[in-house]
Amino acid sequence: MSDGELETYSLVELAVDRLRRDILSGRTDPGERLVEEQLTRRLGISRAPLREAMRLLAEQGLIEHIPRRGARVATLSDDDVRELYEVRDVLERHAVTSTPAAPDLTRLRAALDTIRTATATDDRLELANAHRRFHVEVVALSGNRQLTALYESILVRIQLFMAVNMRREAETARAVDGVLRHERLFTAVETGATAEILEALGAHGARTYLT
Repeated sequence: MSDGELETYSLVELAVDRLRRDILSGRTDPGERLVEEQLTRRLGISRAPLREAMRLLAEQGLIEHIPRRGARVATLSDDDVRELYEVRDVLERHAVTSTPAAPDLTRLRAALDTIRTATATDDRLELANAHRRFHVEVVALSGNRQLTALYESILVRIQLFMAVNMRREAETARAVDGVLRHERLFTAVETGATAEILEALGAHGARTYLT
């Protein structure tokens, strides 16, 4: 790969990272138009790497391209959200029932520590990402890499939906509540009782975002 290709690739990565952060933090709302001229100025890049970044984000389900109208932050219908949660539940159940005895919890414990740190510093995007990472690590304990990758792609799309609602929750709920929920789930995983893990996942509170 030439120096010019490397430079273009790094600009694409920059644009993907910045736009993804804006979308998943709720800084840009679902359905909000993404105007190329504004984005090239704000990001300091040309149209080519921006368009490649937007193509990659569209593959992740975070951006939609509307014929003759340009691009916008993806929207999710009520049915979309319900179906995503149903798929998430199926994948979680399969992963939990497939997890071997006494798995290595190092990565899961690290994810919980990140949740605690992000809560203490009130970094909402880092907290949302840490929540997702924790759940991905629960599923990764099954050892099924393909299932884990599919599960994470579902959670990214759910996070798009949750971002605005998390801003509202932050105004009314105690920040420590999220930590406590994940600590209870960690304890259930550490105990290793499948029924307790599934019960903790079911009572985890994520479905409150459906309302």
